[in-house]
Amino acid sequence: MNHFFTLSAPKSGLLAERLQVLEAEVSARLELEKQAGRTLQYTKVFLSDAANQQKALRDSPLYRDHLSKAPCTFVGQVPLDGSKITLLLKTDERQEACLFHSLRLDEAEAAGKDSYAQTRLLFERYLGILAEKGLRMDVHCVRTWIYVRDIDANYAGVVRARNDVFDREGLTIDTHFIASTGIGGRSEARHALVGMDFLTYPDIEEQQKHYLKAPDFLGSPHDYGVAFERGTALKTSDGTKLFISGTASIDKSGKILHEGQVLRQTGRLLENIDALLHDGGASLENAGYFIIYLRDLSDYAAVAGYMRGRFPDKPLVILLAEVCRPGWLIEMECTAWVPEK
Repeated sequence: MNHFFTLSAPKSGLLAERLQVLEAEVSARLELEKQAGRTLQYTKVFLSDAANQQKALRDSPLYRDHLSKAPCTFVGQVPLDGSKITLLLKTDERQEACLFHSLRLDEAEAAGKDSYAQTRLLFERYLGILAEKGLRMDVHCVRTWIYVRDIDANYAGVVRARNDVFDREGLTIDTHFIASTGIGGRSEARHALVGMDFLTYPDIEEQQKHYLKAPDFLGSPHDYGVAFERGTALKTSDGTKLFISGTASIDKSGKILHEGQVLRQTGRLLENIDALLHDGGASLENAGYFIIYLRDLSDYAAVAGYMRGRFPDKPLVILLAEVCRPGWLIEMECTAWVPEK
């Protein structure tokens, strides 16, 4: 069974002091997870200033003694609770549950390449990893995250590169694509325009997957030339895992609903997510966590109050991140779990 929890650094103090407190909290929580028979599968680390914080984090006991023991991704998106560093950790009873790959470009690799070329390079690197393991992207990859610096300028190149890679690899409208979030985010390297994370299940077959749709609520992204699925349900021996892509306040024709009204957009996108989950036999109550992306930090208090009032027991992370359409004030993703009856 999937278990997710979030931990944030204190909201004041030097970075080293904040990391020390966070390390103690992570250590205590992972000990509880160990007693329950669960081990760390991967960690997502959200940093308010990746260029200046990532080295300090890698040199800290928090990373050395805990986070480095499993795959870990560093994402340059500002946690809006003031913590500077927020963690989303996944644990599981099974060591072999999934593979998580975080791929980034260094300065030399990124130099002189636009977002199209950088995206192609990252996909080729991932495909090389899969080939070494005898795996295929169309079957075994169930989720991607694409982080784009200055997304308003660079997202078009990312979309074209992904379309070209998928076309070559046999992922089409007639077959399927992959659940994904494309969102603003920065890497440690100054000239890296794109970073990518991949979630892979090596022991699955295509017939275990169901691609989620909710045609009465939102249309297919294929209709406007974007190659990703709204969500994917993966049937396993112990239940169903559901991966919901980044979702916004749109209707079935792709029109933005409730422009300029962040709480009404929040309500609508949750309706969209719930409809997708229902297509996989789940609901919002089955969500393991929510990651929430806001364009405007001044919307944080309202959205945080709404979400905590509606989902008081769900782990959630609220981040400052550019979404791919300026009219979307908020975007949200989640993973859900329905145990085998």
